[in-house]
Amino acid sequence: MEQATQQDSRKLSAKTEPFDSYWQAPEDVERGYSAFNQYYRHNCLKYLPTERSSKTLVISCGPGYLLKLLRDEGYSDVLGIDSDPEKIKFGADRGLDCSVEEAFPYLQGGRDRFDLIICEQEINHLTKDEMVDFLTLCRENLRPGGTLYVYGLNGANPITGPEALAQNFDHFNTLTEYSFRQVLEHCNFTEIRVVPLKLYVFYRNPLNYVGMAVTGALDLFFRISFKLYGKSNRIFTKKIAAVCKVPR
Repeated sequence: MEQATQQDSRKLSAKTEPFDSYWQAPEDVERGYSAFNQYYRHNCLKYLPTERSSKTLVISCGPGYLLKLLRDEGYSDVLGIDSDPEKIKFGADRGLDCSVEEAFPYLQGGRDRFDLIICEQEINHLTKDEMVDFLTLCRENLRPGGTLYVYGLNGANPITGPEALAQNFDHFNTLTEYSFRQVLEHCNFTEIRVVPLKLYVFYRNPLNYVGMAVTGALDLFFRISFKLYGKSNRIFTKKIAAVCKVPR
């Protein structure tokens, strides 16, 4: 834990897109409350604990898009933190329980407080050492049996993986299903499940069916190609998520 403690005393490496602030909101922030609802419902909600009283922390919550969905779904004890006061104001104005906090100092302050921690910023905004420190702090802030949901950029996709790493000055690495499991196992998480984050989940828009068909065909092509090279990669979405547990 000494390494994580030392980490908290200095600034993180990301310069333009801080790790502990949400950067996916559309230009029209208010529109995001409806636009992101279906995305979270499909890619996140079904992997979370069904117990609605689970004490939950959402890190890098931004305007509170996920906070609102969780509240609407009956989760009664949810707190969001984000380092950007302007983003937090949007959530606070909607009556969401959120506050201005930096992730590392906040996590350093407590132990065994939460049943569920969700991180809404890609952990690729952390260096490898920072990533290990962050995941360790999350584990120490979860109760035994608690759940962590975290996501990152998928380096296995031959199209988006290299671009994602090079396009953003604050992307320090990418992950694959295998390396995601590696780092979570290293940080002593168990019951690790790595899942795809799908973009085309807005079924009322006919163009989404085109997107699903094209990406489905590409995924099949990638999987066969990787197999021919002796690789076992199975997930090729732009982003991947991991759901895991703290041992009881």
